[in-house]
Amino acid sequence: MEYFEIFTNLLLLLSLGWYLITNLQWYNYKLERVILKHHKQQWHIIYFATPIVLFYLLPFEYFAVYFYFLHLSAFYLWNKNLSKGLVITSRVKRFLAILLVLMFVVDGLCFLSEDCHYGVFIVLLATYLITTLMEKVFFISFKHQAKKRLKTINNLTTVAITASYGKTSIKNYLYQVLRKNFIVYMTPRSVNTIGGLCKDVNDDLPLDTEVYIAEAGAREKGDIEEIALFLEPEYVIIGSVGEQHIEYFKTIDNIIHTKMEILKSPKLIHGFVHDSVPILEYSTITKFPKNLHITKSDLNGIWFDIEINGKVEHFYAPVLGSFNAINLTAVILVAHELGMKIEDIKVALHNIKPVDHRLHISKVNGKVILDDSFNGNLEGMLEAVKISSTHEGRKVIITPGIVESTDEANITLAKAIDEVFDLVIITGSINQQILSNHIQRANVIILKDKNEMEMVLLENTKMGDLILFANDAPNFI
Repeated sequence: MEYFEIFTNLLLLLSLGWYLITNLQWYNYKLERVILKHHKQQWHIIYFATPIVLFYLLPFEYFAVYFYFLHLSAFYLWNKNLSKGLVITSRVKRFLAILLVLMFVVDGLCFLSEDCHYGVFIVLLATYLITTLMEKVFFISFKHQAKKRLKTINNLTTVAITASYGKTSIKNYLYQVLRKNFIVYMTPRSVNTIGGLCKDVNDDLPLDTEVYIAEAGAREKGDIEEIALFLEPEYVIIGSVGEQHIEYFKTIDNIIHTKMEILKSPKLIHGFVHDSVPILEYSTITKFPKNLHITKSDLNGIWFDIEINGKVEHFYAPVLGSFNAINLTAVILVAHELGMKIEDIKVALHNIKPVDHRLHISKVNGKVILDDSFNGNLEGMLEAVKISSTHEGRKVIITPGIVESTDEANITLAKAIDEVFDLVIITGSINQQILSNHIQRANVIILKDKNEMEMVLLENTKMGDLILFANDAPNFI
């Protein structure tokens, strides 16, 4: 029985440790966010708290029955069905390795002792504290190494972009335009934290880069200032600022002030700031979009005019969404500031490619697929609804609503959806009630398990339909 108890204790600790590090990874390794901001608190009860409590309360024989027949099977299915599972990074490997070491030390001492109760909570707590301290020490060294590497790249110009939404699109569009004239590198995917940027600089930033384009994201005050002092960008873009992540910042003023931290760069030459940010124009600040006129926006792209140096210039880009004219205005202004001619910018825009999962249109089996799954703000989602309304056939939308925003924003979205779509498939539980209550005309399907989406679409859509994927929150949200 002794060996079976040790084995059970090891399996229990591994499952609890796996659950803990998975959640920490989702929430940027902030334990307070895992505890207070998690959207599925019931998971903490089922997969973490309950097995710990029962481990200490039940006799081992009864606990073993619960653990092997209920907990392990439920935990396996939970982990298997995650849309965003644990990514095995170096940090995760260190966490699991230290957990294993502490497990064997504690179990070994218990095995040698005549009167000992195998520990669970203390091992998890010690692992968390040790690894947190280690990561802080590693990060200081890692950040210093990255800063040193940045300084070795001669004549490097850095452009930092922050916004409540649209920063990834601006980054991608700016990269496509600038690469016609410069050796350009941009941060991959949506890397926008200080840790992600340090890793990007250390591992992937080429030494011959002339222009480095980076995103700056934030979950709390000071995050963007730290990035600004690390990257020291010469040029910055503050895009549209709104209620995204309002649950972290509490007020729109806090969001605005945090975004404006990017202007604290010691090497700042010029900043391009969206009109939603209440800052006066200075010699080093240009507000946009100034004198922007959108002449046309449909499923073929956008046509718009901008006044540059007193002259109205005409532009076209084969990307969807009139809001992208605002993003492209920032791109045009920065590219022009860096020395590109307007005619060269126009050519680059004419050949620009849309950003994946952001109003990306395609046709599959006779159905029009509008993939806007990486767009999670009200303005962008309303634009996707507006563009969908131009389709002459039946219209279907799959959405969880807006995450990390207000009820009012989701009510506005629901009413707009109800005016345009014939079928609404609601994913996730976070906004299920509020969306259902304000969608009256369209048919509604509640999709509790995203693994069933393909079957639901096969059964409820047909050739000629337009299917809009509007936002795609992972199922831990």
